[in-house]
Amino acid sequence: MYERNGEKYFVVDGHIHFWDASPANWIAGQEKYAEGWINCFHAYMGLAPAETHWPIEKFRKYSEEDFVKDVFEDGGADVGIFQSTYLKSWYTTGFNTAEENGKIAEKYPGKLIVNGRWDPREGEAGLRQLEEDAKRYHMQGVKLYTAEWYNGSRGWRLDDEQCKPFFEKCKELGIKNLHVHKGPTIWPLDKDAFDPKDIDVAATENPELNFIVEHVGLPRIEDFCFMAVQEPNVYAGLAVVIGGLMHARPRFFARVMGELLFWLGEEKLLYGSDYAIWEPKWQIEGFLDWNYPDDPQFSDYPPVTDATRRKILGLNAAALYGIEVPKDLQIPEEAGVPAAEEAAVGVESS
Repeated sequence: MYERNGEKYFVVDGHIHFWDASPANWIAGQEKYAEGWINCFHAYMGLAPAETHWPIEKFRKYSEEDFVKDVFEDGGADVGIFQSTYLKSWYTTGFNTAEENGKIAEKYPGKLIVNGRWDPREGEAGLRQLEEDAKRYHMQGVKLYTAEWYNGSRGWRLDDEQCKPFFEKCKELGIKNLHVHKGPTIWPLDKDAFDPKDIDVAATENPELNFIVEHVGLPRIEDFCFMAVQEPNVYAGLAVVIGGLMHARPRFFARVMGELLFWLGEEKLLYGSDYAIWEPKWQIEGFLDWNYPDDPQFSDYPPVTDATRRKILGLNAAALYGIEVPKDLQIPEEAGVPAAEEAAVGVESS
């Protein structure tokens, strides 16, 4: 629970990691990619307030104590959702795996949810691994990384035929939340492999699944909004939007948030700190204080209310993951239903 100025908020940090990008984990012969990747991540930290910046040595491999303090004690998260990212082309044991995340989650029951991953290029072996991971970690979600390198391939698409068995396996296993990285690239991955256009077909063909588009397709924000408004099972993950823009690009942040709120509605937006690229505390504090600039160009966007903030910071994700929210931290019925599918306010349904 996060408390500020006498108000209490239920917080679900929907996008966190516990990674190991230390030199000891770099694959021999792939050091330039392993180092370049984490250096690029570290550069993104520069978009946060200066007092929150870390030295590169800590950033490559931080401690469990750092994690607990930043996410739970200072960041006030009631629940955190691990988004696993493997990158085994460059990191010996993987960058941020379900196995390592699971070890931390076991120590803090009820506080952490472990999301796995799948890659259609792994075929039958990938399906078997998905089933094993789902049972081991009681998975409700996966993180999909369409730009990841694999056996000479530099990416894949959600609208490819090879994905269909994985969608069906997710339905069979009760994995309903698919978090898909569709946003800024990280060197040396290809920017176009993160284009959100393949979400359109996948979401239409799989209405039983929720597609949480992490990083809202940035820099393709308009393409994402015009696609997402017509797909009731598409949600917007705000990792990078808040951490990368709110401090460094406040007016652009206001425009992005305004477009998301107009087209998708406040029920379809999910907070994520993207820890440890950015610390959560300043993001939550800033978002609770945030509103549009006093400028006519922002006047046609939906208002930002207390209910808006509560839904985004935790109630929407809680609804998607079946997380119980204490009664005193819920919102009145007249404020709307968190994570409601038919939530877009920009376009009336026919």
